[in-house]
Amino acid sequence: MRGGDEEIISCGRGLDAGPVFMTRDPAVRIEDLSVRLGGRRVLEDVNLRIKEGDFLGVIGPNGGGKTTLLRAILGLVKPDRGKIEVFGRSPKAARRVMGYLPQKSLFDPKFPITAQEVVMMGRYAARGLIRRYTPQDLDSAREAISLVGMSEYADREIGSLSGGEQQRIFVARAIVSGPRLLLLDEPAAGIDSAKQVEFYELLGELNETMTIIMVSHDISAVSAYVKKIACVSRKLYYHDSKELSAEDIEEAYRCPVEMIAHGVPHRVLRTHD
Repeated sequence: MRGGDEEIISCGRGLDAGPVFMTRDPAVRIEDLSVRLGGRRVLEDVNLRIKEGDFLGVIGPNGGGKTTLLRAILGLVKPDRGKIEVFGRSPKAARRVMGYLPQKSLFDPKFPITAQEVVMMGRYAARGLIRRYTPQDLDSAREAISLVGMSEYADREIGSLSGGEQQRIFVARAIVSGPRLLLLDEPAAGIDSAKQVEFYELLGELNETMTIIMVSHDISAVSAYVKKIACVSRKLYYHDSKELSAEDIEEAYRCPVEMIAHGVPHRVLRTHD
């Protein structure tokens, strides 16, 4: 069934199950975006289209603007020029269909709060700070915890969990309201290297029902698990694929490189002065 520019597809997505509204617009459309913070140009002339169902990995040097790009998509940073649309709407209007895992989830590890209670906090956007949680909120929290494989830890205090276990709970908090777009900023930080493969595989499973944009400094992991790669160093280097040219990477990182992508983890920096 179609109405205007929207196609209504009735299917159970889990979490907040119900009709899914699929627009003809891309998941994210960015045109001529420029952002200035503290008098410094952080992003310049960024143009990007992300299709629904994509898993985009965003790499780039420290201070290159990766986090700022995510925050601009979320509507938390005001551009000084350009336009951003998320599913055909402004970032502010689309905020309820976005989930966000920031680079650092600040919390007091000694505060007596359970993993399930942390996930329930992700329902604030839907319920507001004053309204009480509903049975549906609890069901959604339990389902999100199950999706990230943490059901047996739901009643454990968050401070007692390992770094990788905490990160899974924070992902559950980001997806508890059933977002169509999930934005992740260095999500594997603090996760033991032996557990990172499991974590990235979890993101791959989540990508079956939502579009994902993931910022990471781990180029090998990005090239192995994502569908497409972009590089941000004030400007955006992107070819709507999983490949970036050596010239793109060299210009972004200001040092020579060999290769990237093709689904095979490998070193990308050549020996240089």
